[in-house]
This record gives sequence, C-alpha cells and structure tokens, in this order.
Amino acid sequence: MANTQIRSIEEQNRAIERYYQLQSRIYNATRWAFLFGRRRVIRALPFPIEKRAQILEVGCGAGHNLRQLARWFPNACITGLDVSSRMISKAAEATAPFWNRVELVQEPYGYGSGQFRGKMDAILFSYSLTMANPQWREFLFQAQEDLKPGGYIAVVDFHDSRFPWFRAHMANRHVRMDGHLLPFLNKEFEPLSSEVQPAYRGLWEYFSFVGRKK
Repeated sequence: MANTQIRSIEEQNRAIERYYQLQSRIYNATRWAFLFGRRRVIRALPFPIEKRAQILEVGCGAGHNLRQLARWFPNACITGLDVSSRMISKAAEATAPFWNRVELVQEPYGYGSGQFRGKMDAILFSYSLTMANPQWREFLFQAQEDLKPGGYIAVVDFHDSRFPWFRAHMANRHVRMDGHLLPFLNKEFEPLSSEVQPAYRGLWEYFSFVGRKK
C-alpha cells in the first residue's frame, strides 16, 4: 500500500508539472476570473499587520498571494512552496520587490517533512488542496505539525457544484470538487471563520476558512 501511495503522489506531481507547462504562460491573465476570495482570506488572518510573522503558502503558483501577503504584512517573512519549476519562476518575478522577505522553495509538500515543523504563525492554502489528490489529508496533517501552538490555517478553494458535468470537467483539470474539504477543516482545526459562496450564479461554490491549531 505504501509503495502504491508513493507512486500515486509522484504521478500527480508529474501531471501537475505537465499541466503548468502551458498554464504558467496564461496563469495571471486568466485566474482572476474564477479564483475568488484570495485577498479576503489573507486579510482575515487574525494577527496584527505589523507582526513579524512567519507565513507559509503551500502551492504558491505564480506568486499572486505571496505578493499580497508581503504587502499586507510588511514585517512578515514569507515562504512560497510549489512543485512546479515554471510556477516558481513566475513567483520569483512577482515577488522580486520583496526579495529580502520572500523565500521560494520548489518541492512537494507532504507528511513527514521536518523543514517547517513548529515554525509557522500561519499557513495558507489557496486553490491547492482540491488539486492534492489523494494526499490532501497529508497536507493538512503536516500543516498541524508546521504551525506554532495557536497558529492559523487559512484556506480558500473550490467547494462543490450541483452539476455532475461540471464536477467531471474540473476533475479533468486535476480538481476534486465534492465538498470534501470544509468538514475536515472544521473537525481538525478550531474554526474562526467558515463560509461558502456561490460563483457564476451557482455553477459552483467556493469556500474560505480560517482556523486555529488546536
């Protein structure tokens, strides 16, 4: 079973790398149209903007959120992690003005890593957990390890759709959309805010969640 799981994770990482060979070229021009709630979840992090926080974003993509984090928390040290070399290159361009406070790491995120353990005041997952199949649980268990006592997790992501054809469409783009994340987050973390919002007149729903490490 363990070897099967490892192969599955490796296969997913290769699939995501292939997917972003094209998507990295059009990412910033297109994602604003459907990745809703990103700025709001960042500003919902419940610590003072002047705090010298350590913040990690898992699946940082082209660096949109890293740039927002650096602007909103001017004293924070921020780490962006992504499995795609192309997206890390894009993120480096986006965060160049904050080179002294933003570190970029190209590697997978998974349970058992000790790199960030107990160091983070906050961890952000922005439209990355629905692409982490089958290991999304491992990501969240590792986040619990990586947060400081009382640290915060912030998640914004796709939630669900009442249309089977749309869920299948998203699955073909490596996105699982069946409402599986929010109940788990509410169980494993102390919820501070949790909401579901419709997109495109109910074609799908997205959610945002901010919680505290128990």
